[in-house]
Amino acid sequence: MATTGKIVGIVANLVTIEVNGPVSQNEICYVETEAGERLQSEVIKIQGNRVSAQIFESTGGIKTGAKVEFTDHMLEVDLGPGLLSRKYDGLQNDLDAKTGLFLKRGENTPALSKDQEWEFTPLVEKGGRVRAGDWLGEVRENWLNHKIMVPFSLEGVWEIESLVGKGNYRASDEIALLRSADGKKQSVNMIQRWPIRLAIQSYAAKPVAYKPLQTGVRIIDTLNPIVEGGTGFIPGPFGSGKTVLQHIIAANAQVDIVIICAVGERANEVVELFVEYPEVDDPYTGRKLMERTIIVVNTSNMPVAAREASVYTAMTIAEYYRQMGLKVLLLADSTSRWAQALREMSNRLEELPGPDAFPMDLTAIIANFYARAGRVDLRNGESGSVTFIGTVSPAGGNLKEPVTEATKKVARCFYALSQKRADSKRYPAIDPIDSYSKYLEYQEVQEFLAESIEPHWVEKVGYINDVLRQGRSASNQINILGDDSVPVGYHEVYWKSELADFGFLQQDAFDPVDRVTAMSRQRYMFDIINKICRFDFRFETFTEVAPYFKRLINQIKQMNYLEFQSDEFKQLEDELDSFLMERKVS
Repeated sequence: MATTGKIVGIVANLVTIEVNGPVSQNEICYVETEAGERLQSEVIKIQGNRVSAQIFESTGGIKTGAKVEFTDHMLEVDLGPGLLSRKYDGLQNDLDAKTGLFLKRGENTPALSKDQEWEFTPLVEKGGRVRAGDWLGEVRENWLNHKIMVPFSLEGVWEIESLVGKGNYRASDEIALLRSADGKKQSVNMIQRWPIRLAIQSYAAKPVAYKPLQTGVRIIDTLNPIVEGGTGFIPGPFGSGKTVLQHIIAANAQVDIVIICAVGERANEVVELFVEYPEVDDPYTGRKLMERTIIVVNTSNMPVAAREASVYTAMTIAEYYRQMGLKVLLLADSTSRWAQALREMSNRLEELPGPDAFPMDLTAIIANFYARAGRVDLRNGESGSVTFIGTVSPAGGNLKEPVTEATKKVARCFYALSQKRADSKRYPAIDPIDSYSKYLEYQEVQEFLAESIEPHWVEKVGYINDVLRQGRSASNQINILGDDSVPVGYHEVYWKSELADFGFLQQDAFDPVDRVTAMSRQRYMFDIINKICRFDFRFETFTEVAPYFKRLINQIKQMNYLEFQSDEFKQLEDELDSFLMERKVS
C-alpha cells in the first residue's frame, strides 16, 4: 500500500508532511489542492514520521491538512528517441505541448511520444549476452543514430530471449525480451526512466580525458583549452558576456549533441534562445543547430526547487547520449541560481549556514555534480564524453564569493570575464591573466598537443602568457611613472602584449570569418604572433613604438577577417613581413 500523509506546515515552497508509512530520501510525492491539482514535490529531509518536501510549483492556496501521496520513486526522466530539438522545463515537461500563453500550475506534459514510430535496426542477435547500457539496436533521430540500450537499472548479465527484426515500431512496443541467470524476464522498449540524482555508470571505464575540444574561440582553444569530457566555468559580472560566450561555444564546438540548461535565467534571454536557435545553421553539418540541441529551461520567476532540478535533468540526458558513444556539450547558465536555490531551501530547513548563508556542504554538492562529466570507455570499444561548462554570476563581480570559490576547486578550466575588458569592448572579455586551464599540466594532454599540433606547442602558449603578464606589469609602470620616465623597452613589452591581445585573443562574433577559427588557422596565426613577440626591435624613443605596433595590429586584424590563405590574406602577410624587417634588429 502506497504511503500517504498530510501537510502540517508550510514555508514558501517547503512543506512539512506527517506520513503514515515508509518514505525514502528524494522520493517524489504529489500534494493535492482543493482545486484538484496534483503538485509534484520531492522529499529532502526525513525526521521520524515527519518529512520535509520541496514543491516544484507555486504553493499559493495550499492549506495544512492537504493530502499527500507518495510514489516510491525518485525524480526521474524519460530517456529515448525524440529528445533532440525539444524544449523542456526542469521536470522534463515539454514546453511546446503546454496550453495557453502562461504556465499552468499542476499541468504536466509528456516528455516523449510513446506512440511515435521509429525505424529500428537491431545491432545484436537473439541468444547474445548483454549488460546494462549495451546497445540492442538503433533508430534514426534527426541526423544521428540513436542507440536503444539495455535498461541502466538491470544488474548482471542477461540473455536476449527474443529481439524484433528491422522495421517500424512505436516507442512503447517491446523490441526485446531479456532473461537473467535466475530465470527472471525483462521486457525492453525504446523508452526507459532514470533518477536524475544518480549518475549513469553503465560503462567499462572512465579514463583521463586528454583530447582538446575545439570551440573556435581562440583564447579558449589555444591559451586555455578544455578537453572532451572536461569541466570549466565562466564567472563574471552582469553584462560581461557570459551568455553570449556560451552561445558562441554551443554553436561552434565540435560535438555531436549540445544541451543548454537555463537555470533561472531572465525570461527575455530564454525567449531569445527559443527564437534564435531554430534559425542558426550548424557550421559542421549544414543543418539547423536546433536539430542537435536540447534546451532545459527554468526562468527566474519559476520556483527555486524547479531551478535546482533542471541541472540534474540536463546532466542525466547528457549522460544518456554519452552512453551512445557521442560527444556531448552541456552548458548551464547560471549555476549561481542553482546555488541560490540550495541556499533558500537550506535556510527554510533552518540548517547551520555556511559563508554568505549558503549550505555548509555547497562545495561537496558542486563537486559531486561536476564529477558526473567526463570521458567514458564503453564495453564495445567505443567512447563518449560529457563536457560541462557552467557560468557563475557573482554579485558585484566578486570572484571571491562562495559559489565561485567552490566551483574553482573542482572545475579544471577557469574563464574569468572582466568588466574592464567588457567596458573597453575587448571580446571575448576573458581575462588572459586571471584565467587558466589545468589541462595544460596533464601529461596526456601535453603529449596529444605535441603530436597533433607541434612538439613545442605548450611552451609557445606559456611564452605568450608570459608576454601578457609582462605587458600588464609594464602598463602599470608606464601609468605610474609616465611615458618618458621608463625605458623604451617597457613600451615595447607593453605593445607586444597588446599585439597578442588585439591580434589573436579578440574575436568579432558578428563577422562570418572571425567568429570561429579552425585549429589549423589558430596555429598559423599564433606562430606569427610568437615570431613577432620574440623579435628585438630597434626604437630610438618611445614615441616610435605605439604607431609602429598599431600598424602591426591593424595588419593582423585585417588578416583575421579574410578567408584563410586567400590571395588577399597572403598579400597582407607579405606586407607584414616587409614591415617587420624595417625595425628588426639584425
